[in-house]
Amino acid sequence: MSNSYLELKAETKKELEAFPMRFAFNMKQFEEGMKSLGLTKDDTDKIVSIHAGGFIRKTDADAFVDMFKRHREKHQAAIAADTEGTGYIYEMFDYELSNHEYSYTFNPGPALQALGLTLAEVEANPIMLAAFNRAKAAQSKPDTEAGQA
Repeated sequence: MSNSYLELKAETKKELEAFPMRFAFNMKQFEEGMKSLGLTKDDTDKIVSIHAGGFIRKTDADAFVDMFKRHREKHQAAIAADTEGTGYIYEMFDYELSNHEYSYTFNPGPALQALGLTLAEVEANPIMLAAFNRAKAAQSKPDTEAGQA
């Protein structure tokens, strides 16, 4: 059984990994990153920070923003297309709750944060709320039953 949420995550991850960005946590890594971007260590006026030690060429900044916008639009379109909450919406909650150890903590906050959602937003959408509750229930079952919808 395919998981459209995981398929979209894999697609966006592949695009993100292919993007010309580098991360550096010391001068050697910075110099290597700059060189791999076709720059010298002194070309600091030609890069912008993407935070967490990351940087890209200024000339790639618009493409970087557009990539994230496109990813968000695909995610929103997949949510909108799941009119019953039994496909993509359920899959995203099930995956993120599991990924953020809901079955141990019973705290859905980290999963919701990873999805860019608040509990109030989920509760305001009956389809999302039903899928969210189903996913929480599935995560709360013993290991032999977890993940079965």
